[in-house]
Amino acid sequence: MARNVRSRGGFLKVFFLLILTVIIVVAGLLWLNFIGVLKIQDQLSFVTRWFGVEPREQIENPMDLYLLDNERIQKERESLNILQDELSGLQDNLSLKNQELLQREQELQELELSLEEKENSLNEVAQLYENKRANLEQNALYLMGMEPIQAKDIMLAMDDLDVVDLMRTSERLAREAGQTSLVAYWISLMPPERAAEIQRLMTEKPE
Repeated sequence: MARNVRSRGGFLKVFFLLILTVIIVVAGLLWLNFIGVLKIQDQLSFVTRWFGVEPREQIENPMDLYLLDNERIQKERESLNILQDELSGLQDNLSLKNQELLQREQELQELELSLEEKENSLNEVAQLYENKRANLEQNALYLMGMEPIQAKDIMLAMDDLDVVDLMRTSERLAREAGQTSLVAYWISLMPPERAAEIQRLMTEKPE
């Protein structure tokens, strides 16, 4: 029993000594490679990767006189590619902004056209109102200058709303001229039912 324990202990000592020897050898080789005495980084790459150390890139022709220039040119090309990508992105953004501006310009043009159409429509309405006002004044003056019975007969042939507009225009013109209005007399000459309807409309219809 004791002999088995001793033999097992001796085996463990030998095993640990072998492991320690391998570690010392590998460490020595790594150190010699680091100081440049040996160049065995490729052979030891599987070991250095365990410690997170990646092997250095191999230089195809280390004695090339233009090695540094080639590396500098390669870096410049990479920088130019990055710059070109950035410029392409900026160009895309500018194109998008330009499309947005064109769309807004079109919307503004459509809005301006709509406002012009509304303005023209309002001008037409105002012109129609002015024409109607001028016609009412002319007709009212014409009725005010003729015999009341003749004026009454003309108004009886007209629509009630048109009669109301004429009578109100006549009242305004008489008031502006400082004269007595003939509206009350015209209404008194009309049939009772028609006179009542005219008076009702003059009361209810806004001026």
